[in-house]
Parts: sequence; C-alpha cells; structure tokens
Amino acid sequence: MRTERNLTRLDRVFARLDREPERPAHLDVPEMSRHRIALFAGTLAFYIAIVWAVLITSWLVRLDWQVMFFRPYQQWPEIHAFVDYYVVLGQRGPTAVMVAAWLGWRSWRQHTLRPLLALGVSLLLLNVTVGAAKIGMGRLGPHYATTIGANEMWLGGDIFPSGHTANAVVTWGILAYLASTPRARRWLSALSAVTSLGVGMSTVYLGTHWLSDVLLGWAAGLLILLALPWFEPLITRSEAWILGRRDRWFARLGRTAATRRPVGPPAVLTPPASGRAEPPAREPVAAPRTRAPAYLAPGPHTARSDRTPVTPAGSRRPPHADRHPRGAAPAARPVSGG
Repeated sequence: MRTERNLTRLDRVFARLDREPERPAHLDVPEMSRHRIALFAGTLAFYIAIVWAVLITSWLVRLDWQVMFFRPYQQWPEIHAFVDYYVVLGQRGPTAVMVAAWLGWRSWRQHTLRPLLALGVSLLLLNVTVGAAKIGMGRLGPHYATTIGANEMWLGGDIFPSGHTANAVVTWGILAYLASTPRARRWLSALSAVTSLGVGMSTVYLGTHWLSDVLLGWAAGLLILLALPWFEPLITRSEAWILGRRDRWFARLGRTAATRRPVGPPAVLTPPASGRAEPPAREPVAAPRTRAPAYLAPGPHTARSDRTPVTPAGSRRPPHADRHPRGAAPAARPVSGG
C-alpha cells in the first residue's frame, strides 16, 4: 500500500525556499566558448560602428534629430505617467538593491558567494567602461543641444552611451547569467532584453537621450555580460579568500573564548632539601556543614530514651461550672413534693 503524500505545487515552492544542506554540485559556471566569443566580437563591432556613425555625423545623427523633433512625449501624453515609473527599472540604485537582495538570498541558500561577487564585478565593469565612454566623448543630450544636425560631441555632456540602458542590461541580465538551468537562462535572457530595450525607449520618449545613445548603451551592457566568463577565475579566488578569512576569524574567536575560561591558581612547587620536586599538597576538604532544624532550641540536646518522663500536674481538661472534680460527692438535690 502506498503511503507517500503527493507534493502539491505549493509544497514544491516551499521546498525550494529552504536552505540546501551544502553547496549544490550542479551549479555550472559559464565558459568562454566559441559561440560566446563570436557574440562578443559581433557586439564589439556593432559598438564601434555606432560610435563611428555618430562621429562622422551620418544618417544615424539625422535620425536622432528627427526623433527629437517628433517629441514622443507630446504625441502620446497618456502614457507619460507610466513611463516615468517604468524608467526606474534602469536606475542603478533601486535596481542594484533589488537584485542584490535576491542574489544575497541565493548565496545564503546555496552556501556560495559567487552570485554576489558576479554582481559586484559586473557593476564595477559597468561603472568603469560606460563612465569612461561618457566622459571621453562628452556628448550633449537633446534638451541641451546647441546646433541642429550636429553630433554634439566633446561639449561636456555625459549621455553617450545611455547609462539607464546599459545598467538595465547588466542588472537584469546577471539573473540570466546566474540561472541554474538552461531553460531558466533562456527565459530570463529574453525578459532582460525586453526590459532593457523598454527602458532605453522610455528615455527616448522622455527626450533625455538620443536614439543612438540607447543603441550604444545596449551594446555596452551586453559586452559586459559576454565578458564575465573571463573574470570567473578571479571570482573563484576571491570567494576562496573571503571564506578562508571567515574560517580563520571564527577559529580565532573560538580560541579566544577558550583561553578566557576561569582556571584555578597555578600550583607552586617548592623543592625540598633533597632537591626532588614534590607534588603540591592538596587543600583539606572541609566537612559538610549541618544546620540544626529551625524548631530546636539552641543548646545541648539529649536523646529521647535518656529523658525522664514528666507527668503533668492537675487535669488537662478546662474547668466547667456544672462539673465536679473526681472523688468528691455530688451535692444533694432538693426533694420536691409532699
């Protein structure tokens, strides 16, 4: 007879929320395969092509100006409130906090620091590469453009490439990069691509970025995700170093607690005249103290068999007016009648 209980969908969800007893062995680390190298090379070529097209003021710059003059926020004002909230998915602060909370829970559940370290490395690469490109090219945004039809390069701006788009690609794409199964990786990759492109188009709608800024930001974020396998050995060494420091710190704390336990005074050996050390003399153990019962009076007491019996004098019964003592004749009663 079968006695096992069939697990429901809710039971399986709660089972996945529990912490695993040890680090799972099936967690695969992406490698820099030929397919990934080809994607990296193609994305890098696309990045360079976008920069070159803007530098030479090609058709892409003319398209930027046409979209800017179209003013999408005036064409569809009914979605302006939604776009204002949706664009937050590309801001670095809120998105980094949300993704770090999720990856921190995964690190705790799977006994590994790799998710958090991969997120830290990707955000560091994002700040260095995108920040350097922004400052180096110095392009002005649509709201601050000075010459119609110009590329607005090297004028002190900081919008090329789009930081919102690149941050959305990296922050949400790291979830797909760290997925445990190929199916989850495909679904999360598609979701992060749609989300990042939506964030980029939201900035174009609001008029804060050129269309070419969004295309370059999407390529910049994708380059970081494709290059992460090259940094996996660094992540592995960092994890081992951090865990080693943690173990040594815990061992030091345990050793310190053991040395702080109270111990007795050290024994002093006094060598006798013969020169041979004798063991320290033991302290005499005091006899257990006995307390007299609280109902005994102080002073010497004798055993019950040694005591002399004492007979109480007189009667123990209380006096009564109608009763006569024993041995006395009762008084004569008066006789009534004739």
